[in-house]
Amino acid sequence: MESAAYDPYARGPFSVVAHTFEALDRRRNRRFPCEIWYPAGAGEGNHSTDAGELCTAPAGSETYPLVVFSHFSGGNRRSSSFLCDHLASYGYVVAAMDHSEVVAPELSARAGESASERARRVDAVIAARVPDVQFLLDYLLAGQASEEVAGLELDAARIGLVGHSFGGWTVLATPEIDPRVQSVVALAPGGSSHPLPGVLPLQLTFAWGREVPTLYLAAENDVPIPLRGVIELFERTPGPKRLIVMRRADHQHFIDDVEGAHEALRAMSLPGEAAWIPEKMRPIAELSSGEAAHRFVQGLTLAHLDATLRRLEAAEHFLSGDIEDTLAVRGIEGFAYG
Repeated sequence: MESAAYDPYARGPFSVVAHTFEALDRRRNRRFPCEIWYPAGAGEGNHSTDAGELCTAPAGSETYPLVVFSHFSGGNRRSSSFLCDHLASYGYVVAAMDHSEVVAPELSARAGESASERARRVDAVIAARVPDVQFLLDYLLAGQASEEVAGLELDAARIGLVGHSFGGWTVLATPEIDPRVQSVVALAPGGSSHPLPGVLPLQLTFAWGREVPTLYLAAENDVPIPLRGVIELFERTPGPKRLIVMRRADHQHFIDDVEGAHEALRAMSLPGEAAWIPEKMRPIAELSSGEAAHRFVQGLTLAHLDATLRRLEAAEHFLSGDIEDTLAVRGIEGFAYG
């Protein structure tokens, strides 16, 4: 693909199938609702796209790169379906799960729990995240979802992780434990050394033992995960890395219903130490639109995965260019840090 023609913001050439299934983790006795997005035609021949055009599986590819998406705290597997669908339209297989804190009753908050009980529960929630991702990778790579997705062959040598908020921390923590991870995109990740009140007390060591190309996407006006915290993580990250910031954006600019979720959170009365968050948030009318945010996340995430998992020179050239200018052309305000 010529670099002049490379446009990761555009819709990909493949129609997309989204499929729901359940994965049973017998070791932990947890049943996870999961979602998988994949290009129509994977092991099935030609399919029609939304535009009525015929589309086949990616040319010259018998296996598909696998991307696992990790949602924010208390979110769900479809929290950023706008991104998962976009990646699948370019021939990626994208999988997401409802994490343990959503499905395991013992990890749910209980009325009247003491401070020490809450602390133990939060520790257990945090401790479950990386094993969740590893379980889903094991499940998919072992072909245990083959009945739900007939003919799908995944490439175990091309695995990427993408996550938002708590999920951003999750995808940064996993490479230390799992050597299969080859590329990471962290969207407004938690884990800085000075989390704000009411934000999960996450920690990262970055003891990966190898280079894992990493893209950080951050929001300039993020209230619970301030830009300075993401910059701290970025500067501690080993190996090839980029940090790109969207201006006039907050923490909800990385999920499906940006405007609705942002204003719903502003209207909430959050309990305990998190009570300050809604009053610090700017009205959505003062911030960038959800449409612009989705383009920002879709294009840059795809370019990073194309450059690192598919080794596309056009994608690397795109990311190495004038990001501020390429964003501005598409009506997006942003800049590359450093």
